[in-house]
Amino acid sequence: MYAYLEGKFTFKSPALVYVDVNGVGFEVNISLHTFLEIQSKEGGKLFTHLQVKEDAHTLFGFSGQHEKDIFLLLTSVSGVGAATARMMLSSLKPDEVAKAILHNDVRLLESVKGIGKKTAERLVLELKDKVGKNSSVSDNLPSVGNSMEQDALVALTALGISKGQAELSIQKIIRAEPSINKLEDLIKKALKAI
Repeated sequence: MYAYLEGKFTFKSPALVYVDVNGVGFEVNISLHTFLEIQSKEGGKLFTHLQVKEDAHTLFGFSGQHEKDIFLLLTSVSGVGAATARMMLSSLKPDEVAKAILHNDVRLLESVKGIGKKTAERLVLELKDKVGKNSSVSDNLPSVGNSMEQDALVALTALGISKGQAELSIQKIIRAEPSINKLEDLIKKALKAI
């Protein structure tokens, strides 16, 4: 319903901010990540999501569209509510959540309070393809660096692998085998790592 709010921040805490938009004050729930982004600002724009329940309408705010997209992906998983998703985005940066899902890093997801092994596994299982296909999520992940890595990325995406997933796989191989110097070896190993 509300895509974003832009106005003055009249109150800020690590979990809540009041946004004055032309004299109307909105109470917006935020993650610690968003708080750190807006902490020193007098005002600005927060991308928002309105959660409508039988007993409450709750507005969640995010410092960027990328964080909002991760939040919406997390809450699409059965058993992960808005409070849990906000806790995840307070404990980990949005990019760290996306990378953990793409890398099957169940242990990192489990490190978040309220996330057990089964929930972490469900997050990876249900969101791995969605995170890889969501351009706003995968485009924000770090890009690969040199020309061999770029060539491998082009080859993998030509094979139908999402850009984000291909980049992560290439980076994983480069970290594991820094001496790799043949393009075809990099592509083969990256394919196996996906």
